[in-house]
Amino acid sequence: MTGRFITLEGGEGVGKSTQLAALAAALRARGISVVTTREPGGTAGAEAIRALLMTGEADKWIARTEACLFTAARADHIFNLIAPALHRGDWVICDRYIDSTVAYQGFGGGMGAERILDMHRACCDNLMPDRTLLFTLPLEQAHARAVLRDDGKADRFGAMSADYHQRVVRAFHNLARAEPQRIYPIDASGTPEEVTERLLAALTDLL
Repeated sequence: MTGRFITLEGGEGVGKSTQLAALAAALRARGISVVTTREPGGTAGAEAIRALLMTGEADKWIARTEACLFTAARADHIFNLIAPALHRGDWVICDRYIDSTVAYQGFGGGMGAERILDMHRACCDNLMPDRTLLFTLPLEQAHARAVLRDDGKADRFGAMSADYHQRVVRAFHNLARAEPQRIYPIDASGTPEEVTERLLAALTDLL
């Protein structure tokens, strides 16, 4: 594969969706061919699974069921969109990927990381990002942003308990400490333009 695979990670309300578009535009201005996508989703099959995962009551699925659904969506996403784009030489920027499943289902839901990674190796050919940009923001600020973004109507994961979200945030920080060569924490506070500049700075060695 000759392209680059960049993922954006973090808890709820940290601004990933806004920055996905801004980062893609900044890279395109540098002459790079960019594909933007999201998880769960990105392909017809994965979007159908997304509808199952993101709607309904917070306790609709147990963590193991969620992990299986996320992995199924990811396999379809990889083989029908991500891998072909990388083979063409495109940069792929994805809003969430395997680290979210490890953080949310592995630690938030109590499954542990290794079971999630075993599924990723078995079903997704263990495709990992070249660089993961982890958005960091105090939980209170992130929650306030999420409420404004969703007009008070959170999806299933946004509606999870505060304790669940604290476990998720801790998991992301632990992942960053374990893989500093891949996962770069990014301060998500400040103006959108300031955050975009931080993202670009974290990709300098890949440009």
